[in-house]
Amino acid sequence: AVLIMSLTLIQAMVAFLCTLAGAWLAFPMVLGGVAGTVVATWSVLDVWVTRQVWNQRHGVVSVPSSTARQMRRERRRARAAARAQDRRTDRIRRRGAGGLSRAA
Repeated sequence: AVLIMSLTLIQAMVAFLCTLAGAWLAFPMVLGGVAGTVVATWSVLDVWVTRQVWNQRHGVVSVPSSTARQMRRERRRARAAARAQDRRTDRIRRRGAGGLSRAA
C-alpha cells in the first residue's frame, strides 16, 4: 500500500510538471494519476480492513500495562501465601494427630 501510494504521488507530480510544460504526456499522466489514486485508496482500505478483521478474530496482542502486571503479581503472591498457609495448617494437624496417638 505504501509503495502504491508513493508511486501515485510521483505520477501526480510528473503529470503536474508535464501540464506546466505543455508536454503531450500530460493527459495520459493525468489519467494514470486518477487510476493510481483509485488503486492507492483501495489498497490502503484493504490493509486497514484486513487489520481490523484480524484483530477482531484473534484479539489484539499488546504489551500488558503496568496495572495488569501488578494485578497478576498480587494474585500470584496471594496464591503463594494461601498455599503456604495450607502447608502450615497441614503440618500442625499432622503433628497434633501424631502426638495424640503416641501419648495414648
